[in-house]
Amino acid sequence: MRVDGVDLDVWLTAAAALWGAVAGLLVPRAAYRFAVEPDEPWRDRCPQGHAIAGVAGGWFGRARCPDGARYGPSTPAVSLATALVCAALALATGTRPELGAWLLLAPLGVLLAVVDFRVQRLPDVLTLPLAGAALVLLGLAAAAPEHAGDWLTALLGALALGGAYFVLFLVNPNGMGFGDVKLAVGLGAVLGWYGWGAVLLGTFAGFLFGGLYGLGLVVTRRAGRKTSMPFGPFLIAGAFAGLLIGAYAA
Repeated sequence: MRVDGVDLDVWLTAAAALWGAVAGLLVPRAAYRFAVEPDEPWRDRCPQGHAIAGVAGGWFGRARCPDGARYGPSTPAVSLATALVCAALALATGTRPELGAWLLLAPLGVLLAVVDFRVQRLPDVLTLPLAGAALVLLGLAAAAPEHAGDWLTALLGALALGGAYFVLFLVNPNGMGFGDVKLAVGLGAVLGWYGWGAVLLGTFAGFLFGGLYGLGLVVTRRAGRKTSMPFGPFLIAGAFAGLLIGAYAA
């Protein structure tokens, strides 16, 4: 479809990238505040000791101290990464209504990946809303015309993947955290929207990415075989890959 001589997919992808870039600007401050050990409260002060204030209790805003010093993960890098993720989702999904769900959930996925990489923690205040928001947003998409997924399969995917990871947690609690189990519920919903093939593909990709990363650390002697590492970012990356393929094939 073309609008004023320009392919609509180009406009859509550009708009999604812009949305991702803007949303990504807000991730570093939240990542800095959430990146604490399990027994510590969320950070409410910048590295220089100034109180973090702003919209919604200071959770939204630039990651800068009053004197302009930046903190947290690199804002340009996170903004660029979120923009690329959103652009890729728009390219794969097109104008179907579920794209709205993907674009709203993508910054939350980036935030979870950044926090887990920094402190190996997936906070409940992020993983549980991800699962709930995914099911609600996909329910709205299912009520719109021209959607390409199934909400019931999304629900079953959430239960199945969450249950499977819970079993893995019980078998080897040192190899998988309970935060990964809660994250799997949301990822299972997202992947399940496009069917069981997407669930299997996204899950396999997550283990593959995590295994390759761990192998790379061992080969470069940056870690041993028993060294713990964050698994959430690879679950998210795998789900992203499965979602792209599922959306493109739908």
